[in-house]
Amino acid sequence: MSTTSGDTLDVLFADEMLAVVNKPAGLMVHDSKLARGERDFAADRLREQFGKPIHLIHRLDRATSGCLLLAFDRDAASALGRQFMSRDVEKHYLAVCRGWPREETFSVDHPLDGGPGKPEKKPAITHFRVLATGELDEPAAGFPTSRHALLDCSPETGRFRQIRRHLKHVDHHLIGDTSHGDGRRNLAFRLRGVHRMLLHAHQLVFTHPVTGAPMSPVAAPDPGFRKALDLFGWSVPA
Repeated sequence: MSTTSGDTLDVLFADEMLAVVNKPAGLMVHDSKLARGERDFAADRLREQFGKPIHLIHRLDRATSGCLLLAFDRDAASALGRQFMSRDVEKHYLAVCRGWPREETFSVDHPLDGGPGKPEKKPAITHFRVLATGELDEPAAGFPTSRHALLDCSPETGRFRQIRRHLKHVDHHLIGDTSHGDGRRNLAFRLRGVHRMLLHAHQLVFTHPVTGAPMSPVAAPDPGFRKALDLFGWSVPA
């Protein structure tokens, strides 16, 4: 099923037990210390949209769009939570980064803290796969063009801003990331009409907690993300 109108979120899948929706970029999932006085949250919209209580199974950063999983009762939420805790859920994100990684597939194993007020570092692992490479007519590092890559990012753990911080760690900063990115590259994209962070939760792969059926909903990137792909002639991965 699919619904899009007004303040409702696009529904990728829904039954009596759970739903997967496509969260837009710029919308916070729920109230937190990072909300800065905001009053519009995905959790509130979804309670109103479905007309019943919801249980968020995971989170997405405000600037990240894509697949968000929720349950409608505690038993389903608990079962889905166990899948996440045991790392049985595959999460695939699309990201546009600066530079061309040397290897087609690579992993970053670099501990991360939990964000503001949580200084303890914990293990963090992200697997990356290069889907496409391209260049912009924009000088960079002494070269006449700037190189960029489209990545499939699969975080094995779920730390604070993990993909963004891991890309920075390997000097392939995420485009549009104002906290951990490259300001000059971000500006080059804004001048070309791309005004969002280029990270999108493209697909979740998990098991339905009641039927046992394999689930693999896919969220299509929004026009802002597709505009970035069009700069390079890249297509949305199947």
